[in-house]
Amino acid sequence: MSAEPLLEVRDLSKRFGGLQAVSEVGFRLGAGELRCIIGPNGAGKSTLFKLLLGSIRPDAGTIRFAGIDVTRREPHSRARLGIGIKFQNLAVYQHLTVRHNLLLPLSHHCRGSALDAEAARLLARLDLSGSEGRLAGSLSHGQKQWLAIGMALAMKPRLLLLDEPTAGMGPEETRATGELIHAVQAEGVAALVVEHDMAFVRQLGAPVVVMHTGRVFAEGTLAEIESHEDVRRIYLGATAPRRRRAARPSS
Repeated sequence: MSAEPLLEVRDLSKRFGGLQAVSEVGFRLGAGELRCIIGPNGAGKSTLFKLLLGSIRPDAGTIRFAGIDVTRREPHSRARLGIGIKFQNLAVYQHLTVRHNLLLPLSHHCRGSALDAEAARLLARLDLSGSEGRLAGSLSHGQKQWLAIGMALAMKPRLLLLDEPTAGMGPEETRATGELIHAVQAEGVAALVVEHDMAFVRQLGAPVVVMHTGRVFAEGTLAEIESHEDVRRIYLGATAPRRRRAARPSS
């Protein structure tokens, strides 16, 4: 990782009433790097995602993107800096065509023949060539997920935030989504994937951050995480793990 990370999160905390949803979370992500964030329900993953995109504000801590403090910036301001977002809940325009869904974000930086060429490129990448005239609402669930990812990519992001991108997909669609994410990363786009499907996390093969009770509980390679006794306890639903602070597990 470079000395100047693309994304740097420091001591991020958020409380809702009496609930400490996120507590002193910190990690760094380099340009073009892929990272997965996992954890059981209630671990703080969704709250962290909302803090990163700017839909809620932290009580403490900082978020820096490309050297800029974005902690108090609105989501649209973060998007202009190069943060693309794909929510768990689909954000496609169901009553517009597939092509029109892509043209809306593309029109922010493309015109004329360049707009048509970029739309065609995205359609091919999303395996939606030939479906450009269909209404988005008529696509399969997996295709809608890919279209939503394509709309985020159409904004030319440097960082892609993906919240459970394979939710509701079958095995083949899940595999194709992993290949799409790897292809995007190969072009230099960093990606942070919030996920609970460990089979998909294994397919991505990326470093993993494990959250538990609002904290970063462990981080490391996939092999390190899968051999981590207390992480296994979390996913088996056993009693609370012994270590409560962030720690790199041993191999």
